[in-house]
Amino acid sequence: MIRHMVPQARSFYTTITASTTASMATKIKPKLDEFRSNEQIVANHQHTAIGRFYTIPTDVRKRIFAHGGLPKSFEKQIKTFNECSLMVRSPAVEIIEYIKRTDFNRPVNRFVLYGEDGAGKSLTMAHLLHFGFQQQYILVHVPWVPNWMKRAKETANSSTKEGAIDLPLDGAAWLLHFKNQSGPLLKDIGLTVSRDYVWTKREVTSAGAPLLDLVEHGINRAKFSCDAIAALLHELKQHSTAGRARTMVLIDGFNAFFQPHTRLLTESKARVKPDQLTLTDPFLSITRNDWNNGVCVVTIDQMVAEFKDKSKNLSNVSDVESTPFQPPLSAIDSRECFVHLDPFVPVRVVGYDDAEFYSCIQYYLERKWIQMTEFGFEDELKMLSCQNPYQLMQLCASL
Repeated sequence: MIRHMVPQARSFYTTITASTTASMATKIKPKLDEFRSNEQIVANHQHTAIGRFYTIPTDVRKRIFAHGGLPKSFEKQIKTFNECSLMVRSPAVEIIEYIKRTDFNRPVNRFVLYGEDGAGKSLTMAHLLHFGFQQQYILVHVPWVPNWMKRAKETANSSTKEGAIDLPLDGAAWLLHFKNQSGPLLKDIGLTVSRDYVWTKREVTSAGAPLLDLVEHGINRAKFSCDAIAALLHELKQHSTAGRARTMVLIDGFNAFFQPHTRLLTESKARVKPDQLTLTDPFLSITRNDWNNGVCVVTIDQMVAEFKDKSKNLSNVSDVESTPFQPPLSAIDSRECFVHLDPFVPVRVVGYDDAEFYSCIQYYLERKWIQMTEFGFEDELKMLSCQNPYQLMQLCASL
């Protein structure tokens, strides 16, 4: 008797669940034409656009993201979908609003993006990078600091700083990245070098030369690329403070500069510390608030904390427990990192809310990336992904 009643009960339950899910989805899900935004000017992205996708033109994407800035999994999706569409999300809109209201005569504001892995910190930074590009900022962008600490292309002893380590090929690659992003703007502004830079007896970048000469010298002579970066960032701070340019600094994985050590080895097989790298000091310098007419945005990422020195705890944990980092001791690895950034504006990046989640589902449906097989499949994806953007992308990825 009971065995014959189970299918009827299951059918009744399925009908109720399907109708309930359909009604909930009707209330939350946007229509097929409501998950996209036609607003291409990032400065106009407001809270009404949150949850909608906007498309970055192909020529712009190749210029500002050619050498990094987008996660590899997202780049595969771009190739598959044949378009680069970013979702307008609250953290980016919040920072854009802050930048619009900034008094650039005061020391630079530092914004710190933090949150769980896969929540969208790197794509938020990509959104802000596009904003800076459109607003004619000189872009100082480091796509992923741990690449220098873990996968350096080449190491060499510094010829200008005793005991320091150069990354000549990585430095030259970064200068090429900088040139692609900001080279045309530097030419239009006409910034020049403030003093002589002597490289060898025969190689000198004279005062008054175009600032791009420093960049070209570092690219063509990789041996001097790290010193050229130090000179370039020093000049940009001076030009910005003098009001001749406006600079936006964006660094992903910033806390890698404060790790106990890197994967790199010295000639004696000892671990290289981040402060031994000649690339570290210039980027720490430009993220200090001792200059103006600019803005700094960095991410604090738990993924960079591969080498943790457990014996090196903070002297006063209560000082850190009041910070926005959760969990406090794993996101920021040392007191030096916190002190260097303080004061800063923390901006938390969290997973999708319901509207953003269903907007992403609609985007995947429109791109024919997923198919609607039965009622409630969105709820299953929501449960499995915990509304984490990266996890949702992986669940919907091809086998």
